[in-house]
Amino acid sequence: MHYLISAPHPESHFLEIQYTIPGPGGDYLEVQLPAWRPGRYELQNFAKNIRTFSAKDHKGNSISLHKITKDRWKLRTAGCETVTITYSYYANQQNAGSSYLDTSFCYLNFINFCLYTEGRIDEPCTIDLDLPDHYQVACGLPQTAPRRLSARDFYQLVDSPLLASPQLQKLSYVSHGIPFNVWFQGGLPFDGKKLVRDFKAFTDVQIAAMGEFPEKDYHFLNLILPTPYYHGVEHQNSTMIVLGPLDEGENLYTDLLGVSSHELFHAWNIIKIRPKELLPYDFTRENYFTTCFVAEGCTTYYGDLFLRRSGVFDDAAYLKELHVYLKRHFEQAGQAALSLTESSFDLWLDGYEAGIPQRKVSVYQKGALVALILDLYLRKISNHRKSLDTVMRAMWEEFGKPFVGYHYEDYVRVAETVAGHEIPWYWQECITGATPLEHRLNEALAFVGLQMAWDQNGVDLRDTAGATERTEREKWLRGVRCEV
Repeated sequence: MHYLISAPHPESHFLEIQYTIPGPGGDYLEVQLPAWRPGRYELQNFAKNIRTFSAKDHKGNSISLHKITKDRWKLRTAGCETVTITYSYYANQQNAGSSYLDTSFCYLNFINFCLYTEGRIDEPCTIDLDLPDHYQVACGLPQTAPRRLSARDFYQLVDSPLLASPQLQKLSYVSHGIPFNVWFQGGLPFDGKKLVRDFKAFTDVQIAAMGEFPEKDYHFLNLILPTPYYHGVEHQNSTMIVLGPLDEGENLYTDLLGVSSHELFHAWNIIKIRPKELLPYDFTRENYFTTCFVAEGCTTYYGDLFLRRSGVFDDAAYLKELHVYLKRHFEQAGQAALSLTESSFDLWLDGYEAGIPQRKVSVYQKGALVALILDLYLRKISNHRKSLDTVMRAMWEEFGKPFVGYHYEDYVRVAETVAGHEIPWYWQECITGATPLEHRLNEALAFVGLQMAWDQNGVDLRDTAGATERTEREKWLRGVRCEV
């Protein structure tokens, strides 16, 4: 499968794509444009950005085609040795899951505009980029020739965003023998030496916690905007991050650390430790699953916790972020009617909208809080010999490393195996039920000398620790694992 991507008039924001299918075989074939993208569990209907669409055979003759769904086409291919589909796509949106093109740079998410052929989604792909010679390219895909990328299949292609421009800036470091690159488009408003030191620190801690890194290299792709923005999306060996404003200074750097640590942990949790319902992705429709509280909640919890363990955050900075989760959950959805599993399922309905009052919970915020509850419970009953780390490491070994997918019941089994007994209260109250979290959360926080309370300004996180609780808090925040 071959794609030629060009931009003859970049000021128009239109990409021109030629998709060539070798040896179509048969009288007909069908091609599909994805209706959604990995990391965002809602239908986005990218086909609405296609303006022109036509097809020719190997002799240059037009091929008969017609649209059979909103994003699927059927082509008559009898006697064709190859088929080339030519179409234009409007790329004029700058978020971490979109595509954008102008006269100064190019930002591509192939999931937005690359077609695949029904029955041939597993075949290798090559991508030729018709870009100016002075453009530098940042992407997780290997470059097999100048301006040529390769992917083992369509799944890898569309999980590998790209930045290209003459202004790209790159910082690099190595962790546990793995090369990491941090790319910036739109400016590098940070101290490069400090950034490399901090990124290496949280990367070192994450890899140590999980035992190994899933990929041979990794790329942080950063688009820095002059206006306020905060968005990140995980990918196979990269992440796309959009932040702003450029001149925000220390707050922007804190945002960069938080989203980068979060997205890096996704390299294990969801990219490899993936719900069975998402293996393989079906890009034509909703892929319902109930465990996004694991995929996003545990990742949200660990994103900031790894920053504390690595010394990038101090206690005050970490507890400030925890306070944010508390406020957002309890002030927006503390009495919500839906459980975490129900809210995970309904991401495809309205998961990224505010929704009606007290209907659903956030798989990110409540998911992080219930991850904290489980982590502190396991630490308490085992004197820190076991923790949520133990659970995630076991999930990696059993489901992520062999890439076989897990169900909700698998996560329950692994967590209870680590605990050494059943924990029905946790699943019934925190995960599958809608019981408010105040009691269980404060029960867990008491172990490390903290309490969540309400005051005249809303939710407050109070330090109630004596000497014993401060010792437990230090072990938790440093990730200490006591000897048996």
